[in-house]
Amino acid sequence: MALVHLDRASFDRIMADNSGKTVLIDFWATWCGPCQMLGPELEKLAAERPELIIGKVDVTDHPDIAAEFGINTIPALFLVKNGKVTDKAIGYMDKNALISRFGL
Repeated sequence: MALVHLDRASFDRIMADNSGKTVLIDFWATWCGPCQMLGPELEKLAAERPELIIGKVDVTDHPDIAAEFGINTIPALFLVKNGKVTDKAIGYMDKNALISRFGL
């Protein structure tokens, strides 16, 4: 699946989903260098793992969502299954590190 840019409504739908889908949420910003480096790695991951949903939340556009998750450092990645956060990590990782870190 391609990367999905999330707004409030689509974010809420993902968090309410109990279908067992695995979602990786990237909290990022356009002005963040490591976030810009992470983007292409997430695109590669999305191309290789079509069953994985990768959602991006721009913290500048959606500070309310970022505040709910206590985001104070970006990029911040949250793995969500059945609407529950099961793992999280901070900082840039390449595709292989993402796969290893999150067991993807």
